[in-house]
Amino acid sequence: MYGLLVWQLGFAYLNQPYQVGPARQRLLDTLDVAALVPAYNEDPAALRACLESMIGQRRRPQTIVVVDDGSTTGDVGYAETRIWFQRAASDSGIRPVWLRQDNAGKRHAQAAGVGQAPDADVYWTVDSDTISDPETLNELLKPLADQTVQSVAGIVMAANVHASFLTRFTDLWFVTGQLTDRSSLSVFGAVWVNSGPIAVYRGQVIRDNLDSYLHERFAGRRVPFSDDSMLTLFAMLRGRTVQQPSAFAFALMPEQTGHFLRMFIRWRRGSFIRSLWRMRYLPLRSWAYWLHLIRWATTLLSTALFLTIAVVQPIREPSLAALPWLICVPMAIGYAQCLRYLAIRRSDQSAAYQLGTWMLAPVAVLWAMLVLRAARWYGVVTCWKTGWGTRKTVEVTLSAPSIPEQRTAHVEQPSGAGAKVVS
Repeated sequence: MYGLLVWQLGFAYLNQPYQVGPARQRLLDTLDVAALVPAYNEDPAALRACLESMIGQRRRPQTIVVVDDGSTTGDVGYAETRIWFQRAASDSGIRPVWLRQDNAGKRHAQAAGVGQAPDADVYWTVDSDTISDPETLNELLKPLADQTVQSVAGIVMAANVHASFLTRFTDLWFVTGQLTDRSSLSVFGAVWVNSGPIAVYRGQVIRDNLDSYLHERFAGRRVPFSDDSMLTLFAMLRGRTVQQPSAFAFALMPEQTGHFLRMFIRWRRGSFIRSLWRMRYLPLRSWAYWLHLIRWATTLLSTALFLTIAVVQPIREPSLAALPWLICVPMAIGYAQCLRYLAIRRSDQSAAYQLGTWMLAPVAVLWAMLVLRAARWYGVVTCWKTGWGTRKTVEVTLSAPSIPEQRTAHVEQPSGAGAKVVS
């Protein structure tokens, strides 16, 4: 287990940002990019902030498609945002499209967006509560200069990191997972799950698999969630799936424990279903297949070890001798895993605040060990429950003016670290 941890952290540090030469950049500049923004019962202020950040990109998309998936507020709720968006996008040279459909789920909303841009070279998926860094799209496109790359993930951070203690250590846990686990997978071109708030896919990846995407079923039930991992699997079957650690987005995270756990359990149910598809469809010769197999083996082993050491053994032979190790070892590992969190500099928080968040690593470790581990297995054993399980009304609002200040982020590379150049 220690060896696997060192292996993961070592490869994570090899995941450096892609860069391109002038010739490749000119080619990327010609790509037709369509942004897909499904919205359902979203806070209007958050949706407007999302769209404003997309319109303000240094490399703008050719089209932005917003699909209101039957929000309960009706057309009235987004009327002002829609009028502003159509004018602002047009003034910036972007084709704006705003659709409203009966509630059919995120996948069908995205499919409606694809129908509005059927010839796009690239689809940029964005959640409606996401504020994109001004360089997001420019950075996401760079790995596509390598023709074997089929999809690119970016880094998601909590836009409302200051809102509560939960959002603060959730940001630490979430960003750390992307910069360790996903980064190590990216080195092998085997990222399993792109984040919905920030990812790009080659156009054919989505168009050629649209029917399967819309009609996935498990145990006779329609699967409306885990859409990002499904799209990533389609991309993985065609080539490399990577992460660009210099592309950033700020998304609203749950501020209440119940909301967070419903979201996480839905993720775990989708993850288990997707695992079955990976084992069935990924070729045996691929890195992705074997890395996936190793991950499940280590998950089962770590759970068995945890139960044996922290539960069974203390009951059989009560002793305080192991207590310091049970406390100190996970804490030390947690701080080591979270180190890369300190490499990101955000415009909306100070270095002192970021350091204070990193100091919460023990909280994140305990949360993952005691709560998320149990939620994970609950999601696995209830995977047949394929209902969405969250938002029926607006659950998280943007606690800022309707047009917040521009948020930016950048990653600080260690001295001597080089980018992966596609020439």
